[in-house]
Amino acid sequence: MRGTMMDFPLTLPVLLERAGKLFPRVEVVSRRPDKSVLRTCYGEVYRRARRLAAALTRLGLRPGERVASMMWNHSGHLEAFFGVPCAGGILHTLNLRLHPQEIAAIARHAGDRFLIIDDVLLPTLEKFREEAPFERVIVAPYGSGSASVPEGFLNYEELLAEGGDDFRYPAIEENDGASMCYTSGTTGNSKGVIYSHRALVLHSFATGLEESFALSFRETMMPLSPMFHANAWGMPFGCAMLGTRLVLPGPHMDAESVLDLMAGEGVSRSCGVPTVWIGILDALEKNPGRWKLNAPVQVVCGGTAPPIELMRKLDRFGIHIKHLWGMTETTPIGTCGGLRPHMQEWPEEKQYEVRAKQGWAAPFVEVRIMRGEGEAPWDGQTPGELEVRGPWVAGQYYDAPDQAQRWSADGWFKTGDVATIDGEGYVKLVDRAKDLVKSGGEWISSVDLENTLMDHPAVKEAAVIGVPHPKWQERPLAAVVLKEGAQATEQELRAYLAQSFAKWQLPDAIVFVEAIPRTSVGKFRKTELREQFAAWKWES
Repeated sequence: MRGTMMDFPLTLPVLLERAGKLFPRVEVVSRRPDKSVLRTCYGEVYRRARRLAAALTRLGLRPGERVASMMWNHSGHLEAFFGVPCAGGILHTLNLRLHPQEIAAIARHAGDRFLIIDDVLLPTLEKFREEAPFERVIVAPYGSGSASVPEGFLNYEELLAEGGDDFRYPAIEENDGASMCYTSGTTGNSKGVIYSHRALVLHSFATGLEESFALSFRETMMPLSPMFHANAWGMPFGCAMLGTRLVLPGPHMDAESVLDLMAGEGVSRSCGVPTVWIGILDALEKNPGRWKLNAPVQVVCGGTAPPIELMRKLDRFGIHIKHLWGMTETTPIGTCGGLRPHMQEWPEEKQYEVRAKQGWAAPFVEVRIMRGEGEAPWDGQTPGELEVRGPWVAGQYYDAPDQAQRWSADGWFKTGDVATIDGEGYVKLVDRAKDLVKSGGEWISSVDLENTLMDHPAVKEAAVIGVPHPKWQERPLAAVVLKEGAQATEQELRAYLAQSFAKWQLPDAIVFVEAIPRTSVGKFRKTELREQFAAWKWES
């Protein structure tokens, strides 16, 4: 016997209608390139998103066709997040920090038909315009605030003015594609992931959980993850659904600018990769009395495990890090985190150890650790590859012939992360599989070494890689960035590590560098470090 509930599709038009009707006066704050602030609200975003949907329909957009966006984090981009999928199309957020030829290649692979672009990014478009597939280019006056656009391009504001307010949503099924992102390419070529309406709606519910992003109508969220990176971690959809005040920082992502906006707008929630928070801590330590934050600011950190010392020091400034795990392929929430009630009385150090873990599986997401001999026990000790499945986990990539190895025979997604799971379900990342250092048949975790190095008071950033060795196959090499004005020697850092690691696990070399290469979304680019030190000569 079937249930007696309505067959109600989970689609983005429902979220847009909810935001427009229940939270029309809730503010959406955007910072422009000149650092001036544009203030609008969900009611206006609702009206403009519907007008955009009507305009795209009139331009001939057909169901399932891709509309690319090259835009910073601001309210106009938010309009596209809803306007494109509510017209039946798929919004493809292009990573504007990639090389122009790489952007063009991704746009061709995705089959993007239209492009919506900020006027300030037109010089970037000119570098690859002839290689891109765009039939029509729509220019949004984000930087200038004026309505003039180059000849042959469409004016975003004029299109919206012509859109009218009588748009009717097309028939959309919940498993239809709604948005599209490409992976950051840290494990090979970028792959396309198409998020369904259903996945995005369910994921938006998860953003309201206390152990997740804890969004609600009482909070102000400022995502420091780009909107082209896994949809700013789902924040645009979650905030609209839950009525969360949204602050969008635009292109200014330096620590001082972020803190100015965070303090000025009373931000209570934020998210970003560890390198973002390392920079913010550095700024706070240099100017401890400059910013008065709406403390405590609850921050979700992802990308890689944050150093415990980073968490401890940010706590003193009223910024409380919660570490979760996810990927582009998981929309991106994979795990939720925090301290369980019985842990509240634990010693501080033991609490920090728990907080530095990645938490437990989010609702409807299942996790397991797999080794060659099968599934590993949840003992917190046995490492293996983390595999996941769930309603917002990708079941395949878009048009990728070499994708089969990323899914198990029984349908689980192989993440490429090496992890353990303890008896209470807490996932702890050991490393990326490709970043583990294999020395003399034993595995060494680069993440553990990096985080301990970054606990040293003189160290700002550290990245550890495996370098070929004639005897041991590989040995760890650490690249270290010191804090401004700080000093430390290789011997001092090795001695510091020796307090926590066996002698054979210690880096055989520590090199001091001005900066560690980063990916377009702020993660350490270890592939570049491995290329840089591939010819490293070990002392005999």
